[in-house]
Amino acid sequence: MTISILGAGWLGFPLAQKLLEANHVVRASTTKIQKLAVLRAAGIQPLLLNLAPDPTGIGWGFLLECDVLVINIPPRTERQGQEFHPAQIEALVKMMPQTAWPKKIIYVSSTSVYPEQNREVTEDDVRTPQESAAGALVRAENRVASLPIPTVILRCGGLMGYDRMPGKYVAGKQNLTTGNVPVNYIHRHDAVGIIAGIIASEENLWGQTYNAVAPQHPIRRLVYEKNCADFGLEPPTFETPSTPPHWPPHYKTVNSDKIIATLPYQFVYPDPLLFLYE
Repeated sequence: MTISILGAGWLGFPLAQKLLEANHVVRASTTKIQKLAVLRAAGIQPLLLNLAPDPTGIGWGFLLECDVLVINIPPRTERQGQEFHPAQIEALVKMMPQTAWPKKIIYVSSTSVYPEQNREVTEDDVRTPQESAAGALVRAENRVASLPIPTVILRCGGLMGYDRMPGKYVAGKQNLTTGNVPVNYIHRHDAVGIIAGIIASEENLWGQTYNAVAPQHPIRRLVYEKNCADFGLEPPTFETPSTPPHWPPHYKTVNSDKIIATLPYQFVYPDPLLFLYE
């Protein structure tokens, strides 16, 4: 198959490498000119493309004419505003009739769509922007899902592993108030494996939304402390406030039973306490 990846970054590049190992033809876009040589050296057909939110670069038709398109452009709402990412997706969709339709699409979304309501959440809990904590992201999901081709919306938890270690970001910090909140992480190795598994799957898996989250949810304090102990970092300290706004801390536990039951994939890192880091 020919697989195109829109966004060959921290997740997209190792995904491209795994797909090459399965003898797929892989095309991938980057916004960084210096990354072209890296992709080409790996055997990937590289393209310098950007959605800002209007498309720039040459080769959109080449990218979109494929068996599976993986849309992997994480929204940067803190820098670009809530409406930027839906505008990116709309611009992408408008190009398709002018170029070529991908036969299938996987859209990499995020579990940030779920509001923190102090309970477990499943895919059915958020279907509309009004139900979501990130309405713009759900609008982008729904736009992709409305296309007349098979799609999968994959809501990934916090992507961790290798050089992304949660304890590193809080080392030495004082009086954290969310130590007892469960984490919703997924190791990059498993995110790559799940996407590759979906690409290789039968038709009955398509047309759905799935959560991609490690099935175990230890509390943040345990994850942070273990990371710091394993890598010689100064651990953070924690407090348990008794009054608002820091108490009670809000949380969600994202259920991944649907992808586990549907896709013949076994998590390599089901427990965030045992994630592999470098």
